[in-house]
Amino acid sequence: MALYLLYESASGYGLFLAHGIDEIGQNTEAVRNSVVDLNRFGKVVKLAAFNPFESALDALNQCNAVSEGQMTDELRNFLELSLPKVKEGKKPKFSLGVADPKIGSHIYEETKIPCQSNEFVLELVRGVRLHFDRFIENLKPGDLEKAQLGLGHSYSRAKVKFNVNRVDNMVIQAIFLLDTLDKDVNSFSMRVREWYSWHFPELVKIVNDNYLYAKLAKYIEDKSELSEDKLAGLVDILGDEDKAKEVIEAAKASMGQDLSPIDLINVKMFAQRVMDLAEYRKKLYDYLVVKMSDIAPNLAALIGEVVGARLISHAGSLTNLAKCPSSTLQILGAEKALFRALKTKGNTPKYGLIFHSSFIGRASAKNKGRMARYLANKCSIASRIDCFSEKSTTSFGEKLREQVEERLDFYDKGVAPRKNIEMMKAAMEDASNQDTEMDVEKTSEPTPKKSKKKKSKGDEDGTTTEDKENNVANGESKSGKKKKKRSLEERLEPNENDDKENGTNGDETEKKKKKKKSKDVEMEDVSEEGKKKKKKKKKSGKD
Repeated sequence: MALYLLYESASGYGLFLAHGIDEIGQNTEAVRNSVVDLNRFGKVVKLAAFNPFESALDALNQCNAVSEGQMTDELRNFLELSLPKVKEGKKPKFSLGVADPKIGSHIYEETKIPCQSNEFVLELVRGVRLHFDRFIENLKPGDLEKAQLGLGHSYSRAKVKFNVNRVDNMVIQAIFLLDTLDKDVNSFSMRVREWYSWHFPELVKIVNDNYLYAKLAKYIEDKSELSEDKLAGLVDILGDEDKAKEVIEAAKASMGQDLSPIDLINVKMFAQRVMDLAEYRKKLYDYLVVKMSDIAPNLAALIGEVVGARLISHAGSLTNLAKCPSSTLQILGAEKALFRALKTKGNTPKYGLIFHSSFIGRASAKNKGRMARYLANKCSIASRIDCFSEKSTTSFGEKLREQVEERLDFYDKGVAPRKNIEMMKAAMEDASNQDTEMDVEKTSEPTPKKSKKKKSKGDEDGTTTEDKENNVANGESKSGKKKKKRSLEERLEPNENDDKENGTNGDETEKKKKKKKSKDVEMEDVSEEGKKKKKKKKKSGKD
């Protein structure tokens, strides 16, 4: 039986014929050694047909289809034209060797071409891949490498779905920079305090804030020149007139040492740097809040932007955090204490980075561990929703936050919290309502011309659009009411045409109506008397 080999290269489909090979009794190691030698391999395997791709886009589409185990129309036409035709009712005298068994099964289902994929075929395909540039005559050196490189880049780009709003690496870098800025601002502000306190030591006791202290040091400069003229500027910086007057009085009776103009310039420049760092830290925090609302809105709504970003950065990514169970998420950041406890057989830590959340601080000492475990459970739910949901909403995070608040009340006051199923149903309803509101906003309003046409139609019928809407809301339309009235009148009253034909007058019809009414009244009286008799019998039976 002849064996054909299908090879999918970056430049096109290749079909090779392997003749003179007996698969039975062949050793894979012997085949592996013979594949390396082109003289021996070229005698056995020869090129049967080659179908080049039209463009790089076509190559990408064909590569995507092959990777998913699907046979394209181009590949089907190539195989049907290149392989020998099989007569109806007879078995084919050849087989097709493929590298991927998925595409082999799909080819057999569609074309009934027998396919095989085993170690023997894989070794032969490896040899074809190794010597492929020798089989194609018009292929220039370096063309195959360029085609493989371009197809590899385009295939990788297509597989990796890049979303700018879901890049958690930005959050990781921002929270690292925020933590380092906090340390730097604190250390630099302490350096400003020590440096300027040599000149004006009393200012440290009056102003405690680092940013305001650096701002005052830059504004005051030399304490001997501080007078009532600078009171307005001090009030603008401090926001308190009493403190501003206290600073002026302390400057008059200060025990500090005088500084030269060059030293004052250096202090002023360093204070400006500290102020710039503090302002940049505020901008970076705002940037972190915006990125967290895009990447992990539910986690940010539940535990806060800073703590949520620290959890993501410690886990490595939002996907890694979503994969963590709640027990692991609970002690993220406390690995040293955990391994120390395991080594010494002591108590394991109750919380890691979650400790910075306000919920743990509000809980009592005996309930901190339980609160950390419950909060970690909700954080794992929120991170999974953020990671795997397509639409970004904060409804789940808000409901989870309400659950944590209710759990705090349950520990403190004993108030029973709502169940998780109820909260999740409410969150899903809120998310669906938000989607409907967005859809309503997107839809365009009707133009005034259309509304005029609707009004004219309503005027022709004798009804306005408001009347029609009211009728629809009540479940009936005016036409339906008219039809009902007509049917009742036809049942109760004889037609005028019948009266004329029978020679009856209008007086006779009125008499018939009166008789019917009297009969109906008599029937109602009889039914009321029957009801009264039944009630009397029931009372007598009870007695």
